[in-house]
Amino acid sequence: MTDWLMRERMLIGDEAINRLAASRVLLFGVGGVGSYVFEALVRAGVGQLTIVDADKVEPTNLNRQLIADTTTLGMYKVDAAAERAVRINPEIIIDRRAVFADEGNICELIDSASPDYIVDAIDTVSSKLEIIRAAKERGIGIVSSMGTGSKLDPTRFRIADISKTHTCPLAKVMRVSLRKLGIEHCDVLFSDEPPIKGNGERIVGSVSFVPSAAGLIIAGHTVKCLTGLNG
Repeated sequence: MTDWLMRERMLIGDEAINRLAASRVLLFGVGGVGSYVFEALVRAGVGQLTIVDADKVEPTNLNRQLIADTTTLGMYKVDAAAERAVRINPEIIIDRRAVFADEGNICELIDSASPDYIVDAIDTVSSKLEIIRAAKERGIGIVSSMGTGSKLDPTRFRIADISKTHTCPLAKVMRVSLRKLGIEHCDVLFSDEPPIKGNGERIVGSVSFVPSAAGLIIAGHTVKCLTGLNG
């Protein structure tokens, strides 16, 4: 097979490519944000990914989730993601976990995956807190996605320390809750765009070009951390 990573190799070099190939990433959530994180890491040449998501692909996912199309409706998201991955890189190792990540299983999921890096792209606050707590306890690098719904400007996303976040309601909750756990610092993705007021529905609105941008920024940050290219 032709060197499918040739263009990337020209940019970051052999050593970084080899580091990615030897890396293990644990990704919680393969939805609006996570599906783009996942595919970007696959296409970057990460050698092994463990993906955790209990959901199945639904019609409402079609507007923004990379794994969602008319052929994947009803599939577990982890299965749809894995099938895409092996069509891109047949040698990649994908560990699929179709389970809901909560305080009862997060430590086991992390320990069994033995990751070099963790990405949190889920919505449940209690689970996000436990993922960060467990990662910090184990000394594993992590980046956590804050809110991406109710937004229209993808250029407002950036990676920052949780202590430096503002405007985002989820980031505020996480910042306060992490401080109670004795955690002052964690890399997160957040937006300084004020949330757009909805129509009173419990479900938050979202559009294709916002969570996708967030996911790609997270993937870029993850690659830089794995390769040492983040300075």
